[in-house]
Amino acid sequence: MALRGASQLQKLVLSFSDLGGSSRGIRAFMESHLPAFGEKNPQLDVVTQLIRGNKNERVICVKNMDPEDVLLHATRLKNSLGRKIVKLKTRHVAKHPIVQGTWTTDLKF
Repeated sequence: MALRGASQLQKLVLSFSDLGGSSRGIRAFMESHLPAFGEKNPQLDVVTQLIRGNKNERVICVKNMDPEDVLLHATRLKNSLGRKIVKLKTRHVAKHPIVQGTWTTDLKF
């Protein structure tokens, strides 16, 4: 999903282990679905890393998942906005609130 016309996900890093059984789904995803996913999304930089540690900012566990489930998670990451939605408590929001109060039409000079 795009916020103001710009996609929030710019780089997708797939970290996996070549020996571990828990990375079986991500390895199958890279063989079967990753080329088509990369062609559909040319604006997205897809990088694969062979590591055995999670040091990414946003880590989603794909342990023992099917390739279709990994594709679903990759699509959700691509469509995410990248930040949590904050509910505003008041209508008037300012970085530096006015000490005297907000302006109203009832004020007379």
